[in-house]
Amino acid sequence: MTERTNQEWIAALQGAQADAAIADLRMVLLRGLRYGMTSYRVTEADLEDFVQEALVKVLDNLPSFRGEARFTTWAQKVAARVALSELRRRRWRDVSLQDLMAEYEDSGFTPAVLTDQGPDPAQIAQRTLMMEKIQRMIAEELTDKQRQAMMAVMQGGMPLQEAAQRMGTNRNALYKLLHDARQRLQKRMLREGLTPDEVLAMFADN
Repeated sequence: MTERTNQEWIAALQGAQADAAIADLRMVLLRGLRYGMTSYRVTEADLEDFVQEALVKVLDNLPSFRGEARFTTWAQKVAARVALSELRRRRWRDVSLQDLMAEYEDSGFTPAVLTDQGPDPAQIAQRTLMMEKIQRMIAEELTDKQRQAMMAVMQGGMPLQEAAQRMGTNRNALYKLLHDARQRLQKRMLREGLTPDEVLAMFADN
Protein backbone atom coordinates (compact mmCIF):
# COMPACT_ATOMS: atom_id res chain seq x y z
CA MET A 1 0.00 0.00 0.00
CA THR A 2 1.31 3.44 -0.95
CA GLU A 3 2.23 5.78 1.91
CA ARG A 4 0.37 9.08 1.63
CA THR A 5 0.55 12.44 3.31
CA ASN A 6 -2.62 13.96 4.71
CA GLN A 7 -3.10 16.05 1.58
CA GLU A 8 -2.53 13.01 -0.64
CA TRP A 9 -5.15 11.00 1.25
CA ILE A 10 -7.76 13.75 0.85
CA ALA A 11 -6.95 14.21 -2.82
CA ALA A 12 -6.98 10.46 -3.51
CA LEU A 13 -10.29 9.87 -1.73
CA GLN A 14 -11.91 12.68 -3.68
CA GLY A 15 -10.20 12.03 -7.03
CA ALA A 16 -10.74 9.81 -10.04
CA GLN A 17 -8.94 6.88 -8.36
CA ALA A 18 -11.02 7.07 -5.18
CA ASP A 19 -11.83 3.34 -5.24
CA ALA A 20 -8.18 2.41 -4.83
CA ALA A 21 -7.72 4.90 -1.98
CA ILE A 22 -10.85 3.62 -0.24
CA ALA A 23 -9.56 0.05 -0.51
CA ASP A 24 -6.26 1.15 1.04
CA LEU A 25 -8.03 3.00 3.83
CA ARG A 26 -10.24 -0.01 4.48
CA MET A 27 -7.12 -2.12 5.11
CA VAL A 28 -5.71 0.53 7.46
CA LEU A 29 -8.93 0.62 9.48
CA LEU A 30 -9.34 -3.14 9.55
CA ARG A 31 -5.78 -3.62 10.76
CA GLY A 32 -6.27 -0.98 13.44
CA LEU A 33 -9.51 -2.52 14.72
CA ARG A 34 -8.05 -6.02 14.76
CA TYR A 35 -5.33 -4.73 17.07
CA GLY A 36 -7.53 -2.42 19.13
CA MET A 37 -10.47 -4.77 19.67
CA THR A 38 -8.54 -7.84 20.86
CA SER A 39 -10.07 -7.56 24.35
CA TYR A 40 -13.63 -7.53 22.97
CA ARG A 41 -15.68 -10.47 21.77
CA VAL A 42 -15.98 -9.59 18.11
CA THR A 43 -15.78 -11.65 14.95
CA GLU A 44 -14.06 -10.85 11.67
CA ALA A 45 -17.50 -10.18 10.22
CA ASP A 46 -18.12 -7.66 13.04
CA LEU A 47 -14.86 -5.89 12.21
CA GLU A 48 -15.79 -5.76 8.53
CA ASP A 49 -19.15 -4.19 9.42
CA PHE A 50 -17.50 -1.63 11.69
CA VAL A 51 -15.03 -0.71 8.96
CA GLN A 52 -17.74 -0.28 6.34
CA GLU A 53 -19.70 2.07 8.58
CA ALA A 54 -16.53 3.95 9.52
CA LEU A 55 -15.60 4.42 5.86
CA VAL A 56 -18.97 6.06 5.22
CA LYS A 57 -18.48 8.40 8.18
CA VAL A 58 -14.92 9.26 7.18
CA LEU A 59 -15.92 10.08 3.61
CA ASP A 60 -18.91 12.12 4.76
CA ASN A 61 -16.72 14.09 7.17
CA LEU A 62 -13.67 14.73 5.01
CA PRO A 63 -14.38 18.51 5.03
CA SER A 64 -14.11 18.50 8.84
CA PHE A 65 -10.60 17.02 8.83
CA ARG A 66 -8.28 19.87 9.84
CA GLY A 67 -4.98 18.08 9.49
CA GLU A 68 -4.00 18.42 13.16
CA ALA A 69 -3.09 14.71 13.23
CA ARG A 70 -2.21 12.08 10.67
CA PHE A 71 -5.20 11.35 8.46
CA THR A 72 -5.02 7.62 9.20
CA THR A 73 -4.95 8.31 12.96
CA TRP A 74 -8.07 10.46 12.63
CA ALA A 75 -9.81 7.81 10.52
CA GLN A 76 -8.91 5.07 13.00
CA LYS A 77 -10.44 7.10 15.83
CA VAL A 78 -13.63 7.35 13.80
CA ALA A 79 -13.60 3.57 13.31
CA ALA A 80 -13.00 2.98 17.03
CA ARG A 81 -15.96 5.19 17.96
CA VAL A 82 -18.16 3.33 15.48
CA ALA A 83 -17.12 -0.04 16.91
CA LEU A 84 -17.56 0.94 20.56
CA SER A 85 -20.93 2.58 19.89
CA GLU A 86 -22.18 -0.58 18.21
CA LEU A 87 -20.91 -2.77 21.04
CA ARG A 88 -22.66 -0.56 23.61
CA ARG A 89 -25.86 -0.78 21.56
CA ARG A 90 -25.62 -4.58 21.47
CA ARG A 91 -25.08 -4.71 25.21
CA TRP A 92 -28.48 -3.12 25.77
CA ARG A 93 -30.29 -4.81 22.87
CA ASP A 94 -32.03 -7.36 25.11
CA VAL A 95 -32.53 -5.09 28.12
CA SER A 96 -35.81 -3.20 28.34
CA LEU A 97 -36.51 -0.04 30.29
CA GLN A 98 -39.26 -1.97 32.05
CA ASP A 99 -36.65 -4.45 33.29
CA LEU A 100 -34.53 -1.62 34.68
CA MET A 101 -37.51 -0.02 36.41
CA ALA A 102 -38.63 -3.36 37.86
CA GLU A 103 -35.13 -3.93 39.22
CA TYR A 104 -35.13 -0.47 40.78
CA GLU A 105 -38.57 -0.92 42.33
CA ASP A 106 -37.66 -4.35 43.69
CA SER A 107 -34.28 -3.52 45.17
CA GLY A 108 -33.86 0.24 44.95
CA PHE A 109 -30.76 2.14 43.98
CA THR A 110 -27.90 0.54 45.90
CA PRO A 111 -24.53 2.06 45.05
CA ALA A 112 -21.45 -0.10 45.34
CA VAL A 113 -20.29 1.94 48.33
CA LEU A 114 -23.08 0.39 50.45
CA THR A 115 -21.77 -3.09 49.78
CA ASP A 116 -18.18 -2.11 50.48
CA GLN A 117 -17.01 -3.75 53.69
CA GLY A 118 -14.33 -1.12 54.26
CA PRO A 119 -16.30 1.65 56.04
CA ASP A 120 -17.36 1.09 59.64
CA PRO A 121 -20.97 0.11 60.50
CA ALA A 122 -21.87 3.65 61.55
CA GLN A 123 -20.89 5.00 58.13
CA ILE A 124 -22.85 2.26 56.37
CA ALA A 125 -25.95 3.01 58.45
CA GLN A 126 -25.62 6.73 57.78
CA ARG A 127 -25.24 6.18 54.04
CA THR A 128 -28.17 3.76 53.97
CA LEU A 129 -30.42 6.35 55.62
CA MET A 130 -29.21 8.92 53.10
CA MET A 131 -30.05 6.62 50.18
CA GLU A 132 -33.51 5.92 51.59
CA LYS A 133 -34.11 9.65 51.74
CA ILE A 134 -32.87 10.15 48.16
CA GLN A 135 -35.06 7.28 46.91
CA ARG A 136 -38.07 8.90 48.57
CA MET A 137 -37.24 12.20 46.88
CA ILE A 138 -36.96 10.47 43.51
CA ALA A 139 -40.35 8.79 44.01
CA GLU A 140 -42.08 11.98 45.15
CA GLU A 141 -40.44 14.66 43.01
CA LEU A 142 -39.91 13.11 39.60
CA THR A 143 -42.36 12.20 36.87
CA ASP A 144 -42.53 8.63 35.58
CA LYS A 145 -40.49 9.63 32.53
CA GLN A 146 -37.86 11.38 34.62
CA ARG A 147 -37.50 8.33 36.89
CA GLN A 148 -37.29 6.06 33.87
CA ALA A 149 -34.60 8.21 32.29
CA MET A 150 -32.57 8.43 35.50
CA MET A 151 -32.70 4.69 36.09
CA ALA A 152 -31.70 3.94 32.50
CA VAL A 153 -28.89 6.46 32.09
CA MET A 154 -27.62 7.28 35.57
CA GLN A 155 -28.28 3.98 37.36
CA GLY A 156 -28.15 1.45 34.53
CA GLY A 157 -25.47 3.18 32.49
CA MET A 158 -27.43 2.95 29.25
CA PRO A 159 -26.00 5.25 26.52
CA LEU A 160 -28.01 8.45 26.10
CA GLN A 161 -28.78 7.76 22.44
CA GLU A 162 -29.99 4.23 23.19
CA ALA A 163 -32.23 5.40 26.05
CA ALA A 164 -33.65 8.17 23.84
CA GLN A 165 -34.59 5.66 21.15
CA ARG A 166 -36.21 3.34 23.70
CA MET A 167 -38.24 6.23 25.11
CA GLY A 168 -39.35 7.47 21.69
CA THR A 169 -37.53 10.78 21.94
CA ASN A 170 -34.23 12.29 20.83
CA ARG A 171 -30.92 12.85 22.56
CA ASN A 172 -31.42 16.58 23.19
CA ALA A 173 -34.91 16.10 24.63
CA LEU A 174 -33.66 13.33 26.92
CA TYR A 175 -30.75 15.48 28.09
CA LYS A 176 -33.25 18.24 28.95
CA LEU A 177 -35.42 15.71 30.80
CA LEU A 178 -32.46 14.58 32.90
CA HIS A 179 -31.38 18.16 33.53
CA ASP A 180 -34.86 19.06 34.80
CA ALA A 181 -34.90 15.94 36.98
CA ARG A 182 -31.58 16.86 38.59
CA GLN A 183 -32.81 20.42 39.18
CA ARG A 184 -35.96 19.17 40.92
CA LEU A 185 -33.95 16.83 43.14
CA GLN A 186 -31.49 19.57 44.06
CA LYS A 187 -34.33 21.90 45.07
CA ARG A 188 -35.90 19.14 47.18
CA MET A 189 -32.55 18.44 48.84
CA LEU A 190 -32.20 22.09 49.76
CA ARG A 191 -35.73 22.14 51.21
CA GLU A 192 -34.78 19.17 53.40
CA GLY A 193 -31.58 20.78 54.55
CA LEU A 194 -29.25 18.85 52.26
CA THR A 195 -26.89 20.08 49.60
CA PRO A 196 -25.55 18.09 46.62
CA ASP A 197 -22.05 18.58 48.05
CA GLU A 198 -23.07 16.94 51.32
CA VAL A 199 -24.55 13.97 49.48
CA LEU A 200 -21.42 13.58 47.37
CA ALA A 201 -19.21 13.88 50.45
CA MET A 202 -21.20 11.14 52.16
CA PHE A 203 -20.34 8.75 49.33
CA ALA A 204 -16.82 9.97 48.66
CA ASP A 205 -14.00 7.45 48.93
CA ASN A 206 -12.22 7.55 52.27
